[in-house]
Amino acid sequence: MFTFKKDYKENEQLRASFNALAKRTFGLDFEDWYQNGYWRENYIPYSMVCDENVAANVSVNLTDMLMNGEVKRLIQLGTVMTDEAFRGQGLIRGLMEEIEKDYAGKTDGMYLFANDSVLDFYPKFGYRKAAEYQYVKAVQNEGMQGADAQNTAGEEERARKVQASAARQLPMQERAQWDKLEAAIESSVHHERFDMIHNNGLYMFYVTKFMQENVYYDAAHDAYVIAEQEGDTLTLHSVFAPNQIRLDDVIRAFGDTVQNVVLGFTPKDTSGFLAREVYEEDTTLFVKGGVFEDFEEQKLMFPTLAHS
Repeated sequence: MFTFKKDYKENEQLRASFNALAKRTFGLDFEDWYQNGYWRENYIPYSMVCDENVAANVSVNLTDMLMNGEVKRLIQLGTVMTDEAFRGQGLIRGLMEEIEKDYAGKTDGMYLFANDSVLDFYPKFGYRKAAEYQYVKAVQNEGMQGADAQNTAGEEERARKVQASAARQLPMQERAQWDKLEAAIESSVHHERFDMIHNNGLYMFYVTKFMQENVYYDAAHDAYVIAEQEGDTLTLHSVFAPNQIRLDDVIRAFGDTVQNVVLGFTPKDTSGFLAREVYEEDTTLFVKGGVFEDFEEQKLMFPTLAHS
């Protein structure tokens, strides 16, 4: 006999069962996220429970996005999982129906990233596949002048100052460091054309768990940057700064070994960037709602740190 439960993060037994299933399914544990205070009201598990144990789950993540300057109230579905002992019983379908009851007509759109094995399932609920576009560029770092090889003397001096500042890696193991980063997120202007808002807890999920070594500080612009560098390729996931800054300046701060840049977001200024369609195994985007009618035409991508 199954019982439907939702929004139970304060129930210690159900939360422990949810975490145990997440560990078995994805290798994830949400307990530290909860204990650190970052599992907030945005993240709502919808679960079927059997004998006080979570048998299946679909989580709702209230993920508002700033889209071309307008706030869009979106819902992301994630952490879709069923215990092996209860598969094939339609539990996920029942949870999807409960979510539809709660949010139909109350949001601008809904989306999720699906495993390749269930691509035929979500269209039954009105979702369609959608393409995302990622922005990339090749950088020519001659004297840290980036792609601006013909800079004026003033531009060269500005580039020299940016180089001198250098992006400094910040350790992210302690609460005080997390608080500083969250304050920077709160006070930041938006550098993205399609930007997540009102959901700092999701940013902190990444920073406190998987990306403790990927936070940098650019003193020249008072900017916090979440980035990964592998060889000559720099992936910029997010930039948080109190004032608008050029992405070329952020790139310069990572040194002259950077030859290729990949953005984990859709920039406001796409000059010099090439948009390429995203192909990634087990992350097929499905969307529903009028807000997504021209999603592909706008060549947008959900920020990499907005995936739940």
